[in-house]
Amino acid sequence: MTHVSIATGGSRKTVLTGHVLSGIVILFLLIDAGMKLAVLQPVVEASRQLGWPADGATVRMLGLVLLICTILYAVPRTAVLGALLLTAFLGGAVATHARIGSPLFSHVLFGVYVGVLMWGGLWLRDERVRALLPFAA
Repeated sequence: MTHVSIATGGSRKTVLTGHVLSGIVILFLLIDAGMKLAVLQPVVEASRQLGWPADGATVRMLGLVLLICTILYAVPRTAVLGALLLTAFLGGAVATHARIGSPLFSHVLFGVYVGVLMWGGLWLRDERVRALLPFAA
């Protein structure tokens, strides 16, 4: 078995900042997924208000998808795939809120905020992403 090393290439501070940002996103998404998997009544009610079926199966399915994507993002080897899948998941959240006319900055764009933190953390901690998306300071 070969070992894949993710070269950091950035300063220690930069990589640490990336890990902290990624950790915050991962923690938030794991809590969100856990609440969906537990099928808590407030989560089911919020899903109903967003236009999703008010059954536990749909909420649980969304929680499972979110959990799998978050785990992929948390593992360095699959972090880019996880980030791509989470971007799609967050895009669905943005579209859902836009469809029902939720407030723009607090609800509709919340998925964008999470996505920016997610990609920012990954960009800071992973040289491959910095090479793919080279931003000059």
